[in-house]
Amino acid sequence: MTTSGKLEITIKISEFPADVKTVENGWKSFEIDCDGQLVSVTVKPKVFKKLEQAQAEYPMWVAAIAGKMGQTTENGFVLVEPNIQVFEKKPKEPKEAPIVE
Repeated sequence: MTTSGKLEITIKISEFPADVKTVENGWKSFEIDCDGQLVSVTVKPKVFKKLEQAQAEYPMWVAAIAGKMGQTTENGFVLVEPNIQVFEKKPKEPKEAPIVE
């Protein structure tokens, strides 16, 4: 007997998707290249707006796009039920060198 599990995929991006298409009902569709695997993502306009706001408001940001692995495509797969969370990325403060006397 096998143990059942749930496969969830999280993809992190830090740049705005290059080729975004508007599809049926105003949904936004784009692809992400993950080490040669093309992941097709289609989200509601309200969800995509999070990426647009991050691009406009934050000098540096990271987005976590999570969903389930769906149908395979020629070069990858479709991400099913995707959700996007965006976080502002703060530049790391340079560590001060210790004072040597």
